[in-house]
Amino acid sequence: MEILRYVAFATDAAGGNPAGVVLDAGGTDDAAMLAAAAEVGYSETAFVVPSDDGTLHVRYFSPLAEVSFCGHATIATAVAHADRHGIGPLTLHTKAGTVQVTTTVADDGTTVATLVSVAPRTEPLAEADLAELLKALRWSADELDPALPPRVAYAGAWHPVIAAGERSRLADLDYDMPALTALMARRGWTTIDLVWRESPTVFHARNPFPPGGVVEDPATGAAAGAFGGYLRELELVDTPATLTIHQGADMGRPSTITVSVPDGPDTGIGVTGAAVPIRPDDGPGRA
Repeated sequence: MEILRYVAFATDAAGGNPAGVVLDAGGTDDAAMLAAAAEVGYSETAFVVPSDDGTLHVRYFSPLAEVSFCGHATIATAVAHADRHGIGPLTLHTKAGTVQVTTTVADDGTTVATLVSVAPRTEPLAEADLAELLKALRWSADELDPALPPRVAYAGAWHPVIAAGERSRLADLDYDMPALTALMARRGWTTIDLVWRESPTVFHARNPFPPGGVVEDPATGAAAGAFGGYLRELELVDTPATLTIHQGADMGRPSTITVSVPDGPDTGIGVTGAAVPIRPDDGPGRA
């Protein structure tokens, strides 16, 4: 099994979110995929099985379990595929549904990928769940931004959206990992999308990911797509809109995610980012 290593949502291996990519996982069973993902140790590794029709079947594994969809590993997969086979459109079949991805080359020579999510949707966050979630986060209700109400959002995976009223609240992340892990397991949530709004179209985010055995994700494309759908459904942004989400800075891995929010309630959300390979000389501290 050839495992490639890429950083997504950054142009430098010192930033972004690392992902493993297996471009040909044909004949690999679930146990072998999970073992490989655990050995790689990144928040997700993508396993690709090419089809005769040119489409790709993709599965995503964290070190602990399979997840239905992963944005940063999709971006990494698309760029790795482009590096190997050339840029162009790709059709990915995932457990969350079919995802279209395109790759291009930026002016600086970096390969950039854009995925279009499955149709997003938003559900209310029960008061009891919100109270339990805030307790696990060690946040209080009066620290939230009333203009961005708590919801659970989906664009391939489920993420509660919790907005901080101040950037300092977002910067101070010290949560009860066992309590949050238990709550997320009961509700089927993938990450918690903690956000702060800098301007109408610029946001900062942090994403605890205890179900994957990861304290925090430095760039979460699936959550970014879900957040774009949340903003559109609640009419919290004028559409069409292009959003910038900064993530990972508080943990020393700065990432930039561009989110395209088109008109129409059932249209997918675009998530764009660069990806670069992790070289052996990047060292263990950079991946």
